[in-house]
Amino acid sequence: MAKKAQFKSKVGIIAATVGSAVGLGNIWRFPAEVQSNGGAAFLAVYILCVLILGIPVMLAEFSIGRGGRSDAIGVFKNLGASRGWWTIGALGIVASYLILCFYMVVAGWTFEYLMQSVTGGLFTPTEGVAAADHFTMKMESFITDPVNPLVNTYAMILINLVVLLLGVQKGIERLSNIMMPLLFLILLVFIGVTLTLPGASQGLDFFLRPDFSKIGPEVVINALGQAFFSLSLGMGILITYSSYYPKNTNLTRTAITVSLLDLLVAFMMGLIIFPAVTSFGLAGESLRGATLVFVTLPEVFCKMSFTQLWSILFFLLLTVAALTSTVSIAEVSVAFIRDRFKTSRWKACLIVILPLFILSAVCSLSMGPLNHIRIAGFNIFDFLDNMATNIMLPVGSIFLCVFMGWFAPKGLLQNQLTNDGTMRSRLYGPILFIIRFIAPVLIGLVLIGYFL
Repeated sequence: MAKKAQFKSKVGIIAATVGSAVGLGNIWRFPAEVQSNGGAAFLAVYILCVLILGIPVMLAEFSIGRGGRSDAIGVFKNLGASRGWWTIGALGIVASYLILCFYMVVAGWTFEYLMQSVTGGLFTPTEGVAAADHFTMKMESFITDPVNPLVNTYAMILINLVVLLLGVQKGIERLSNIMMPLLFLILLVFIGVTLTLPGASQGLDFFLRPDFSKIGPEVVINALGQAFFSLSLGMGILITYSSYYPKNTNLTRTAITVSLLDLLVAFMMGLIIFPAVTSFGLAGESLRGATLVFVTLPEVFCKMSFTQLWSILFFLLLTVAALTSTVSIAEVSVAFIRDRFKTSRWKACLIVILPLFILSAVCSLSMGPLNHIRIAGFNIFDFLDNMATNIMLPVGSIFLCVFMGWFAPKGLLQNQLTNDGTMRSRLYGPILFIIRFIAPVLIGLVLIGYFL
């Protein structure tokens, strides 16, 4: 059996793991959640969810992954888990692949807008369309087009394939080492610009000055859901990536660092979005998903000097986030194919990637020609999004916590947190308590809240 691949450096471990977590959820989902859930009040609850619940659950996944040294299913077998627990990993693999199908489509959208920003076509007036409706029309006509989105989606699929074929160190780690610093640099540039805009203080007040009276059950549920989604919990990603960690990796330090950097990206996006939209009188507009990214922000760029430059930088930022996320999601299935069927990386990559040319095409077309096809009231794209992120991920996280808290091999968590007794871990007791008693209940509330 070939030696298990590993990340080469501590920086690579952090960059790759942060890259797996930082994605479109931080860039467009987080500002939308902040706006619709009370501003700074939501931010405060979100930070607590990440620190108190996100880090312990992340450590549970890290411990299972490095302890089992295999794919998201194989780790349970290698740990000697009784029959049936492997379904936790299977659920994560299926969920991650469903997410990958529509995430590639969104990645294609971001790539198209990057190209349109470079050429200037994004800001070219459309004959017969009012200036106020330009970007809305642009988004709707592009997303519903049967051909153009497919071309860009296929381009992102091919880029993913190249990175995955290069392997853990030369592909995933090298990509993350380049892209993550670039992402933070672009964020810093935008913050420097937006904080100097006139009227930016109003946006900062909304984002940073909490009104705790706005905190209710719905805000807590949404904040917890955003925390788990943004940290990539329950997808099998963290189990897969941690199986590539060297034995001397400090899991607690890694989890804290990754969580804080993930929080930092979300926080920086808030510092960019809310001062910008209030400064240009767009605060009353919807900041939901595609509208925020493809309509509201281009409107902001139009009101700024060097419009094309800011648009290029932003959509480059978004494309970087999309690429690091799609690569990490795809690696879950690649690792599964490699470890379960003992095949080469290039065969596993082709088995995982080639079906996306059809499945992602279906997701893309469901926004246009196939939009009439409905599953439980959703089009195919939205159905996969809701099924995977709102149902499968929380269910998987609940059972993962139950396994680690009550049924995992004795001493697994402690051995992994202390690197087999070679270092101390003062957080072991509190982390185990949260995994056993707190996290499953609160994740369950998120799941119940979705159906209610």
